[in-house]
Amino acid sequence: MKQLLFSTIFMCSFFLSAQNFNEYKYIIVPKKFNAFKEEDQYRTSALVKFLFDKKGYNVVYDDAMPQDLKSNRCLGLTVDLKDESNMFTTKAGLLLKDCNADQVFKTTIAKSKQKEYQKAYNEAIRSAFKSFNTITYNYTPKQQEKQNNQTLVVSYEGDVEEVKEKAVAPAPVKKQVVAVAKAEESVLEGVLYAQQISNGYQLVDSTPKIEYKMYKTTVQNVFLATNNDINGIVVSKNGKWFFEYYQGDKLQSKELNIKF
Repeated sequence: MKQLLFSTIFMCSFFLSAQNFNEYKYIIVPKKFNAFKEEDQYRTSALVKFLFDKKGYNVVYDDAMPQDLKSNRCLGLTVDLKDESNMFTTKAGLLLKDCNADQVFKTTIAKSKQKEYQKAYNEAIRSAFKSFNTITYNYTPKQQEKQNNQTLVVSYEGDVEEVKEKAVAPAPVKKQVVAVAKAEESVLEGVLYAQQISNGYQLVDSTPKIEYKMYKTTVQNVFLATNNDINGIVVSKNGKWFFEYYQGDKLQSKELNIKF
């Protein structure tokens, strides 16, 4: 009986979290978390943005917000990193807060005993992020909530429950549901994720490690680019992206799988 009661309470708490998530259009990632002294220290900001991107959320840095979010900060949830590390163990978790700084969701606090800080925070944050595996996100603007039927799906240990809310004036709405990984996260091999910088983009892999830097030119879809010590250009052709450079006297062209 106690186990059944615990499971019911557990599932209801995640149901409410998912319901709250649906009200927000953006996830805002700070370039510098309050727990650190430097911007993107230990690559934490880049990692958190990458993980939310991979889950299908609309993620932006706090210094690159779109106009609608600048006009109304309540459209987004801001990520905060909770750091409970000590001299022996790195412990970290994530909090999501609304425009009034009220907590909407928190992950578990995960730990790592890696000695190198970047590896330790990478391991702890990835482990804590598994708390989001129980939530299916489907953005629904608040003004539509009283007009439309909503279906929220919450998964718990492989079981799926479907809950429908009654609406005063139901109207069909086409929704795009983002699939959530059930247990382990999967990464498309070779995908490079574009992160905006002041004069272009940096392309990172799933580590996330910076593989390329692309700099804007006066020509649309043509960027000056660097890959380690190789200089060239990144150009779009027929909907595909290519890194082109000279190796000796020969022109080389490498296709890139970029996700903006």
